[in-house]
Amino acid sequence: MRLTEHTRYADAKIHFSRSALWELVDGSRERLNIAHECVDRHPPERTAVRIAFADGRDEAYTFGEIAAWSSRFAHFLGREGVGAGERVAIFLEPSLPFYVALFGAMKAGAVAVPMFTLLGSDAIAARIDDCRPSLALAGAPLGRVRTVVADDGFLAALAREPGEFEAATAASDMAMYQYTSGTTRALPEAVRHRHRAIVTVLIAGLYATGVRPGDRFCCPSSPAWGHGLWHGTLGPLALGAEITAWSGRFDPVRMLAVLEDYRITNLSAAATHYRMMKNCGTAGDHRFGIEKLSFTGEPIDSDTAQFAERTFGRAVRSMYGTTEVGVILGGYPGAADLPMRPGSLGKPMPGVEVAIREASGRIAATDAAGEIVVRRGDGWFPTKDLGRVDEDGFFYHGGRADDVIISAGWTMSAVEIEDALLRHPDVSEVAVIGVPDELRGQVAKAFVVSDRRPGGDSLEAEIQAFARARLGQHEYPRRIEFVGELPKTPAGKVNRKALREREVTVADGERLRTSRGAGEPARGGRNASRPDAGPAAREGTRQTEGRPE
Repeated sequence: MRLTEHTRYADAKIHFSRSALWELVDGSRERLNIAHECVDRHPPERTAVRIAFADGRDEAYTFGEIAAWSSRFAHFLGREGVGAGERVAIFLEPSLPFYVALFGAMKAGAVAVPMFTLLGSDAIAARIDDCRPSLALAGAPLGRVRTVVADDGFLAALAREPGEFEAATAASDMAMYQYTSGTTRALPEAVRHRHRAIVTVLIAGLYATGVRPGDRFCCPSSPAWGHGLWHGTLGPLALGAEITAWSGRFDPVRMLAVLEDYRITNLSAAATHYRMMKNCGTAGDHRFGIEKLSFTGEPIDSDTAQFAERTFGRAVRSMYGTTEVGVILGGYPGAADLPMRPGSLGKPMPGVEVAIREASGRIAATDAAGEIVVRRGDGWFPTKDLGRVDEDGFFYHGGRADDVIISAGWTMSAVEIEDALLRHPDVSEVAVIGVPDELRGQVAKAFVVSDRRPGGDSLEAEIQAFARARLGQHEYPRRIEFVGELPKTPAGKVNRKALREREVTVADGERLRTSRGAGEPARGGRNASRPDAGPAAREGTRQTEGRPE
């Protein structure tokens, strides 16, 4: 039996092997092409991609249609003088031109470089200067690189090219560059993927999102980022699943309708997506047929996890990993013999060894806190995330290493405080960080998004009391700032780094004003977090890099 025919957790432990994984693809360890594995080899009449546009439009394309159009783009690149190994930047939302360029570039032996469409000019320039593409496909001219505008004229030009192209790449040839969701101040290095990466990503497809041939799979994350690209597009298509992509700014009301109308059976989304669907209030208007449910990006709060289970009839299971190490932990959606543990990251992927390491370097005992590490060769690779593992081998997230707050000797988890605050009926979103405090060293500060307009200190005090009652008298946000929205990375994660940088900027500004103010008192401490403390607090913090894709 092939790996796709097994669904139980016990079967994964027994039957998984690297050789069995290679049996799922046409290519070999020497000759392999991602476009062939994802598109060309599947029945041409079957639907491959459905696209839900934020403006209400819908489009659908078969494997045969994408195979033909991507072949035309491969021929087009040759006529444009773009050779093997040269980079092709793609600045497009999910659409026919996006998939044409993504698979056509790799089919031709060029290197596809998907880019996030909401990047600013500095971020675009930095990435173009880094990867030096020979050609870019975009909705408008970019200025720094030869650009083909993806309009009706572009498709008309492609239609004149032959609809067949035989890919001839080695498994070791470069296929794609992927940029993580960093800022222009610290541009992350492009992660470079070879064609053989499609085989490795099938592990996450089989066991972290539970994809099987015939699934109607939906991932609303942008294919400019790892979750939407590898786990939402390439992995499912290679396994023969039909995918649904989201194009445009995420709309939870329309997303819920899409899940019903497209009869989605397998949903994998960011924790923020589920939270937005919970908060929009229309989930009860629909009927769903979802059989497998997973989340990623950041820990999911308990209220949102309970909403997902009530709404979709399945426990939402985690998939956890990093750009550097890939997916290493998951909940094995569809595995009836592995019940979901609330709050758990799941268990290691087959063939992956994961552990918790103490600060001393020793492997931690059961339920002891430490850093999540994964075996690489003869050593352990750090993830920079904290966690623990229980006696049954389930792993739990303890926040980023820099999300730990030590206040007056007490160690507190920003993630745990956030989870408690999100249970308050007037808290829509929240992010907690540690900020300097003269007395305690650090205190927890919560940035709260609420539809209830704060009046005086009443809501602030109410939220603090709510947290103290659930966590402990010491473990609550001593400072609260009400904001219009939280800064997020383009991948939809709450950007705590941006909040920390903002606090440093504010603190530096206060010190400068105090030094120039001839005795004017500094506006630090508790007063700085009150709703009337200043323009930033009154008007809301609007530093979002992007939106949940």
